Formats: sequence, structure tokens, C-alpha cells
Amino acid sequence: MTREQSTNTLADLIEPYLDGIERDLKQWLVEPDAPAELAEAMRYCVHGGGKRLRPVLVLMSCAAVGGDPRAEPPRRCAAAVELVHTYSLVHDDLPAMDDDELRRGRATAHIRFGEAMAILVGDALLTRAFALPATLREPPGGPLIAELARGAGAAGMIAGQVADMGLCTVPEDIEGLNFIHMRKTAALIRAAVRMGAICAGADDSTLDALTRYAENLGLAFQLTDDLLDVVGTPEQLGKSTGKDSAGGKRTLIAETGIEQSRRRCTELTRQAVVALRPIGDGAGPLRKLAELLAERTH
Repeated sequence: MTREQSTNTLADLIEPYLDGIERDLKQWLVEPDAPAELAEAMRYCVHGGGKRLRPVLVLMSCAAVGGDPRAEPPRRCAAAVELVHTYSLVHDDLPAMDDDELRRGRATAHIRFGEAMAILVGDALLTRAFALPATLREPPGGPLIAELARGAGAAGMIAGQVADMGLCTVPEDIEGLNFIHMRKTAALIRAAVRMGAICAGADDSTLDALTRYAENLGLAFQLTDDLLDVVGTPEQLGKSTGKDSAGGKRTLIAETGIEQSRRRCTELTRQAVVALRPIGDGAGPLRKLAELLAERTH
């Protein structure tokens, strides 16, 4: 199989990274003295499928700037980002939030284990995520933890969720949608890309280029998700569809229509790819990933 043939689909591009990511998640997920019931619920949520996009981005970004994605620092960061992402899904699905019963084709955590355990599972995943890079000495864990906190915290992913639920004031036009999506989705994607590059010793100009890539990729990814919520099926997506419209959530589709939203997604993807020009050939997989994500159907 040629290199070109091996990356014709998103699954082909991501597949070489998956075995290592799954091994690391199994190895580092649960502390030995955690209660068995909690450990079972954590494993159910983390090992229930998913594209593993964010940990793959950590490893691809590391490799793009000359680092070794098989080294322990980027691997720990990849696992940490996936734990934060999974925690966010567990909490998003709760009755007080999006109130979903299906995630990745299976019962959501609060349906399977009860609401209290789902809340605690999310708490456990989040705190465990920050422990994973904490022991690193080279590069030191501190800057990596700070990067993860920035993406996941009150000015990042949490701010996006607050805005998405109408719990704070945001502008009514496209600026307001960008505010929500830059934080709800793009902030953690940006953290993943930057953490991988930091593990490889990237300089400031390279980090700036990767940041522009990640932010445009994150906005395009969320827009594709919104489109799939309208045109996809639960069988394709492994989760409920039509939730945005039913919940009165703001989306570009609702405000401008499907065709203009598709054009916007194409433009965001183009901007992501352009941002990678200063990095050169090493960013090839990141470019391909952006293009394939824009074409996905699930």
C-alpha cells in the first residue's frame, strides 16, 4: 500500500496512531486504589469508541516539527487531552446540560451508571488528565499543564459551554457564534496541537502557525458537526440528531442555511491548511487531516 493510498480516508490516516493511544489510555487511566465501581465507569466512558482526534493531533503536531511521537511526553499529553475531551462529553450529556441518552452508539454515562456517578466520573477524568503530564521533566510538565488548563478552563471549553447554553451574553451575529465555537470546540483542539509542538521544542513562530491551524480546524470541525446534526442519522453518528434545532441552540446553519455553512466550512479548512505553509513537508498529515475532517459523514 502506497502512502497516498493509505491516507485516502480519515480512518486510514488515523489508524496508525490508534493502537498506541488505546494502550496508553488503558495503562494510565485509573489509579490502582480507585474504587472498582468508579474504575468500571471510567473505562466504560473512555473505551467506548470515538475518533481519538485530539490525541492524534498531539502526536501529529509533535512529529510535524521534528519530535518523536513515540516518546513519553507527547504520549502522556495525548492521553491527557483525550481524558479531558471524554469528561466534557460525560458532563455535556447530563440532564442539566444537553440531556442525551446516546453517545458513541451506547447509553450515556448517566443512563448506564446514574447521574451522580456520571458527574463523579467526569470529575475523575478531568483531575486524572492533569496528573499525566505533571511528572514530566523534559519538557517540564508545568507549561503543558498550563496549556491544557487554558484550553479546558473558564476562558476556554467551559466558557464555550456556558455561552452555548445561554448562560452568558454573547453577540447576536457571526461574532457570537465564533465566540461559542472558538471556546467550546477549538480551544481544546488548539491545546492538543500546541502541546504536541511544545513536546518537540517548537519555537514561537512555529507555535503561532500551529495555533492558527488549530483554531481554524476547530471552527470547521464544529461546523461540520452542526451540519451532520441536521443531515445525519443516529445510526451514522452514534448519537442523537436534531438536538440543536430542538433545543433552540444557535448554529450557523440556523442563521444562514446549509449551503452557506458548507462554504464557510470549506473556507475555514483552506485557512487551516494555509497556516501550515511555514512548517513545510512535516505538516503533511496535519493538512490531510483537515481536508478529510471537512468531508466526514459521521
